Amino acid sequence: MRKEYDFIGTVDIPNDALYGIHSVRAQDNFPDNTCFHKEWYQAVGTVKEACYVSYKNFKIATQSKFGDAHKHPFMNDATIDALIKGAKDVALGKHYNNFIVPAMQGGAGTSINLNINEIITNVALGSLGYKIGDYSQIDPIESANIFQSTNDIIPTALKVASMQLLNDLDKCIDGSLRCLEKIESATRNRLRIAYTQMQAAVPSSYNKLFSAYNNALSRDWWRVSKCNERIKEVNLGGGAIGTGMSIPSYFIIEATKQLQRITGLPLTRSENLMDTTSNLDVYVEVHATLKSHAVNLEKMVADLRLLSSDLFIDQELTIAQKQVGSSIMPGKINPVISEFVISAAHKIYANDLLISNLCGQGCLELNAYIPTIGHALIDSLKLLIACNKTITQNLLKDIQFKKNDTIETVLKNPSITTALSPYIGYHKAAELAQYMKTKNTSILDANKVLKAISDSKLNEILQPAFLLKLGYRIDDL
Repeated sequence: MRKEYDFIGTVDIPNDALYGIHSVRAQDNFPDNTCFHKEWYQAVGTVKEACYVSYKNFKIATQSKFGDAHKHPFMNDATIDALIKGAKDVALGKHYNNFIVPAMQGGAGTSINLNINEIITNVALGSLGYKIGDYSQIDPIESANIFQSTNDIIPTALKVASMQLLNDLDKCIDGSLRCLEKIESATRNRLRIAYTQMQAAVPSSYNKLFSAYNNALSRDWWRVSKCNERIKEVNLGGGAIGTGMSIPSYFIIEATKQLQRITGLPLTRSENLMDTTSNLDVYVEVHATLKSHAVNLEKMVADLRLLSSDLFIDQELTIAQKQVGSSIMPGKINPVISEFVISAAHKIYANDLLISNLCGQGCLELNAYIPTIGHALIDSLKLLIACNKTITQNLLKDIQFKKNDTIETVLKNPSITTALSPYIGYHKAAELAQYMKTKNTSILDANKVLKAISDSKLNEILQPAFLLKLGYRIDDL
């Protein structure tokens, strides 16, 4: 064991651990087992790499301008390069097992920052041949945290992680849309009965049903594609509250440029660093978009679950059998994909409330709850990515439509009489519908008895192309 010190006291640390005293104190203080998202961990490494490169450039620029006359106590190049290596390791997801701070915590993310500082420091020490924990050579705060604050590093890293996940979500929604477009095209003339309030309403088609899902997810894709615009402004270089106190102006300008170069993301330095540090309403706005997408996914999969259920005696639509549904009922298959998506959607709704409430809990110059806010945001992004992936791979592409002629089913459903209302009026159409219900017969047979409309006109109206067109013209009458 090695001993590490802070102004509170000492803590014993395993000799080979890359974490240190600050991480252990946080682990003890926050006894939660919720894992910190690896995407955010990696993004912190990326942000710190940008900071070390900016520091190195600041050193070069200073020496170029002032020579040896400058008074700044710069780190030597070997140390800077070692820190850059450590940051790159974290950005690649290495040493994640040494990140021991849980997702739920107090302190505005200080524990996140310090745990990663300790990892980067000890990686740097090892690469230079020093002992792990020899902070007289490289220090987690004096060195690894140079020109940084938790209050600009952690929120900036959250935006980097979120933008990367938003790009992934964008692609996944596009995959869902392609599946919907294929189904829409394949079902162009397949009639079905549409339902309102779970009661038969009017004739429609599966093409029209899936076109509605397609449009809804197209709106989601458009909204998600705009989210990066909402969160692209970062407060990197702003320090504790966004004033840049104790940070060189060169570094403040340079750090975001380097981060943009490393990530390829359209990041920009906020024009008001204090606003970006203290006000987190952009997360509320972005998560509202995620919630909207969750709503549309839930509606779609719930519809498909209902249409494929055993409640429909003559199912026109079936979903793939993905896994055994019961340990006691032989042969039972459950709509597990729909259930997964619905469960995920409701978790996202809960995250939305959490994010809204905690963003409103910001106090004066800082919001202390960004670890929980960020965890919920990334959680929702990953859930939506997972939902779209399983919808594409396990639900939409495996949907089957029965090959029997659905026109017979439609003609026997009393809802077909709605198509006759412009020609014979509501009351006569209702009389036909009642006769069809009572006698369990088709509209053709019912009309032969009640003679509500001529057979030729009825046959014209009952053509699929006629039933599916948008409205009627005066000429039709």
